[in-house]
Amino acid sequence: MAITISAIAHGKINLHLGVSDVRDDGYHDLETVFQSVALQETVHLTEVASEKGATVTVEGHDAHLVPTDETNLAVRAVAAVQQRVAQQMGADFQVPPVAIHIDKGVPVAGGMAGGSADAAAALVAAVEFYCSRHHETRDHVVLSWDEEYRIAASLGADVPFCLLGGTALGTGRGDELVSVMARGPYHWAIATDKRGLSTPKVFAQLDKQRESGRSHSHAGSTDELIRVLHSGDPEQLAPLLVNDLQAPAISLLPSLRETLAAAKEADALASIVSGSGPTIAMLCRDAEHALEVATAVSVSGKASATMTTTTPAGHARLADAAVIRESGLTE
Repeated sequence: MAITISAIAHGKINLHLGVSDVRDDGYHDLETVFQSVALQETVHLTEVASEKGATVTVEGHDAHLVPTDETNLAVRAVAAVQQRVAQQMGADFQVPPVAIHIDKGVPVAGGMAGGSADAAAALVAAVEFYCSRHHETRDHVVLSWDEEYRIAASLGADVPFCLLGGTALGTGRGDELVSVMARGPYHWAIATDKRGLSTPKVFAQLDKQRESGRSHSHAGSTDELIRVLHSGDPEQLAPLLVNDLQAPAISLLPSLRETLAAAKEADALASIVSGSGPTIAMLCRDAEHALEVATAVSVSGKASATMTTTTPAGHARLADAAVIRESGLTE
């Protein structure tokens, strides 16, 4: 009988995103405050017959935009765990393959870490599959939390936070994390743009703007923001939202100005480009206000789609529903 393991992980909003000037190696140091959003990704791993090989399928929000080859972060997460399994089981062992199915709930290429959440969920599911459930490997393969974290960090800067969830201060690439105490929930309206933005291009545009003197944006300290998060008061949080990548994102996609203007017209407490964009996160007073803002921005025609959500959400974890479903081998 085949085993299916399901796990979920959440997308994120950067309440504060400070970006250093470009380093000699071409990278940037970050100082950011993450909050996980209730929007989630669900990844299902199902044992398949070895001769059939593994497949990747995707459904849900913008599923057609998600790659299903080895560039998919969920695929890479599973492959990393399989590599650890092979190392511990020995060279002659054939690692049991799995099919990967992803249910998308986070906007694709929108600056909300949907792909990173896929990786975090796939990592949790793969560890459960190989270390706890599969009869050939469960008594022989152990991955510590530190090993899981190292795998997450190797996959991308946002993957460790998607594994951790909640609220956290991130430094370095954003993957050096310290949990932050925060009261909630905070209510948000989300405006997406189907055109997407390339994160490397947004960072490159920031560098160009700074080099030319067109931007002197540096987000500054996170101290006041972290203090306010203890209050759970969205009115106090609103003026502290900041993102050094907002100006370059707008430069590359000028229509974002219209979306931000529509958010202001809809009486959002504050609005901010999420991460590298182009998703716009609009902070609201409560759930009813979030629905009103989302509706108004949708009616304005200044967004591809809108939705509502809350922060903070939880860590990546096995799905609450049946973790294991017994079935025949996948056809």
